[in-house]
Amino acid sequence: MEELNRIYCAFFALFVLFLSAENKLVAAFSDDFEYDYVSCGSIIKLLNTRHNVRLHSHDIRYGSGSGQQSVTGVEPAADKNSYWQVKGQQGKPCTRGTAIQCGSTIRLLHVETRKNLHSHHFSSPLSHNQEVSGFGEDGVGDDGDKWVVTCSSTYWNRNDPVRFKHVVTNSYLTVSGDIYGRPIHGQREICTVPNPNQSNQWKAMEGVYIKPTETSGKD
Repeated sequence: MEELNRIYCAFFALFVLFLSAENKLVAAFSDDFEYDYVSCGSIIKLLNTRHNVRLHSHDIRYGSGSGQQSVTGVEPAADKNSYWQVKGQQGKPCTRGTAIQCGSTIRLLHVETRKNLHSHHFSSPLSHNQEVSGFGEDGVGDDGDKWVVTCSSTYWNRNDPVRFKHVVTNSYLTVSGDIYGRPIHGQREICTVPNPNQSNQWKAMEGVYIKPTETSGKD
């Protein structure tokens, strides 16, 4: 199944590169999509509604703290390093194509580097809240990769902002407002904070959304 997931993500990456070459966004692919929910296996971008940046990662490590792969927020909507795949917990996969329930625990796998969105008790570089990083090998990580989707309805609706609460630290995925210098000049710091606020609301944006009729295996 992991091999199938790698093929799936590789195909999607080629699809993104093709659209980028044509100076288009994946949004054009999904604008007329009638399914309202984020589903297991979908590959999406996440927009912070307060700071107007998308959750992003890349093969650049923090120079302090954990030394793990850095996670930031970026403004360009077309950046291919801002795609994340929605997956179930390690050892408890979700069925591909099923809508994600509010209150459920998920992982977010960075498509380009195959690292999981992760947090822990290391201090974040700029705001000194809790660091958020990319962790694991080909999607295999630990409990620090678990996030609870917090929203007010039954399922994670694509049109509504949600929050992601980290299971281990009980803190929320947040844009701190601080901005990095070199080597990631202009990118925003991503961290976690203990309380919900306007800076930790996220909305699903461009991507490939898997419908229930397209279910195939587990994620």
